[in-house]
Amino acid sequence: MSDLRSQEKTEPAGARSPAPLDCCGGLDNVDYSKMDFTLMEELLKYVDFRDSSFCVAIIAIIFNPLFWNVVARWEHRTRRLSRLFGSPQLGCYCLGLVIVLLNVYRSHSMTVAMKSQAKWDVMDRSEVFYTGGALMGLGTLLVVSSFLALGFTGTFLGDYFGILLEEKVTGFPFNVIENPMYWGSTANYLGLALIGASPVGLVLTAIVAVVYKVALRFEGPFTEQFYQERSQRRKQE
Repeated sequence: MSDLRSQEKTEPAGARSPAPLDCCGGLDNVDYSKMDFTLMEELLKYVDFRDSSFCVAIIAIIFNPLFWNVVARWEHRTRRLSRLFGSPQLGCYCLGLVIVLLNVYRSHSMTVAMKSQAKWDVMDRSEVFYTGGALMGLGTLLVVSSFLALGFTGTFLGDYFGILLEEKVTGFPFNVIENPMYWGSTANYLGLALIGASPVGLVLTAIVAVVYKVALRFEGPFTEQFYQERSQRRKQE
């Protein structure tokens, strides 16, 4: 103890080493002032945010999940589509077809935006190209296997129409990643951006990921509620 006190007396004020950072503090411990954003700044130089095709792509990206969530919840409350088309199954198939067409247009608008803006030399190399191809292969695998596991109505919001699966799907790809349809689609767009050496493609893919993340915050609890209610009904029966 005497050695410690003598050390404290001889140390000048402010000379003590700072306390170690708490590893569990997460992002609160990050000193953003010391982060190097040079690469990001360089990438954004190649993106024209005022380009009309870029704006159209953003609108398509945001509109799609907003549309299908609003329409699906409206159907759940009113059963208007089921009555209009004569059955929940037919109503779900029609909504699913509209969603497919909207997603095709979204992909088209993103492709147009990527082609209309400059490439980035840093990305225009073979290893980036092959990485993009691998991501597109992985994304396609996730999307297709998810569709095969869920079926058409399971994929396209059939639970909002009262069409529930017999049990929760736990096989591939759901045993590997949650929401494989969404993240497989995101991987496809990222792969396309890398293959095209497109900075604007990277920006649009990031927006797709954020929009999906927000959509899942609304869709996930709502879907869980459907199956919980069915489980309670079965117990009462």
